[in-house]
Amino acid sequence: MRRLLLLILPLVCLESRAEAPPPIPVKVVIVTTFEHDYDNPKATGESDGEASRWIQRMHLDTVIPFPAGFRPLHMNKDGVLEVMTGMATARAAASIMALGLDPRFDLTRAYWILAGTAGVDPLRASMGSAAWAEWVVDGDLNNYIDPREIPKDWPDGRIPWDATTPFDPVGANIGQVYHLDEGLVHWAYGLTHLTPVPDSDGMRKFRLLFTGFPNAQKPPFVLIGDNLCSATYWQGKLATDWARRWVSLYTGGKGTFTTSSCEDSAFLQAMTFLGNAGKVDPKRVLILRTASDYCVPRPGVTSADSLRYGSASAYMAEDEAFESAYTVGSVVVREWLRGWDSYRDHRPSSP
Repeated sequence: MRRLLLLILPLVCLESRAEAPPPIPVKVVIVTTFEHDYDNPKATGESDGEASRWIQRMHLDTVIPFPAGFRPLHMNKDGVLEVMTGMATARAAASIMALGLDPRFDLTRAYWILAGTAGVDPLRASMGSAAWAEWVVDGDLNNYIDPREIPKDWPDGRIPWDATTPFDPVGANIGQVYHLDEGLVHWAYGLTHLTPVPDSDGMRKFRLLFTGFPNAQKPPFVLIGDNLCSATYWQGKLATDWARRWVSLYTGGKGTFTTSSCEDSAFLQAMTFLGNAGKVDPKRVLILRTASDYCVPRPGVTSADSLRYGSASAYMAEDEAFESAYTVGSVVVREWLRGWDSYRDHRPSSP
């Protein structure tokens, strides 16, 4: 009997391997974070939000079940795959790890673009503007003291993870800062910096109220601007002062805070681990954040009132930001597809 089993088992293994289809080669992964039907566990990700424009306009008509992730995947015949992570760091990291380890896909040569909405620093850009991030800094990995209890000479209560005061130098990088491939980021910016970004009456009216902020009053435009990621949604002048300080601190003065988000550091942590396992190439990653609102309240409005979106105090340009993300991001995606014979093995780069 033992000899018979030894003869049968190899045949069973060979049959299983023969039946398993080869992994699907993926050229581009579009990472989105949420849709309007966010709370519906049976939703497919098509409710006129971040994902739906990509799904409809790039004909991502094949819906692929994805029980280990947040929502089903969408793919087209050209090798473009869309994944929705869910909002905030925990769901983003889990969904990306699940996709990266999914044996149905070959992601080793895939390019990734996270295209999502964000808050924007009015010193840097206006609503609807699209910022390619070179640096991403995590705003949750820190020590914290309530601002009501900090020493008088401290700027805020945020302290580097392995330090005791806000003035101490940062220590080991345990996921607080990520530097995307500089050449790829600048290539994407060079490809898109003249792309006309859609404007709207709502944005025109609201940005005029940002007196003293020249960039905030401009029509939406494309720029290179760095990102601070935090699972906590924050708003206000003092919080923005901290964000500017934090990005500068962790990038050694090389980065400039531009956009706020909830998923980017989690996405990049998952990509780092998947890269270590040889599943993806972390140097083929881009992050595009488009501004739906300002991090700082408009002049004459308190930080608390600036959360009252839809009132005279604050305007949420969510739909405009969705459109901006597709308008700018799709230029890069289509170029990857057009030049795939070259980009498959050679990453595009600008000095």
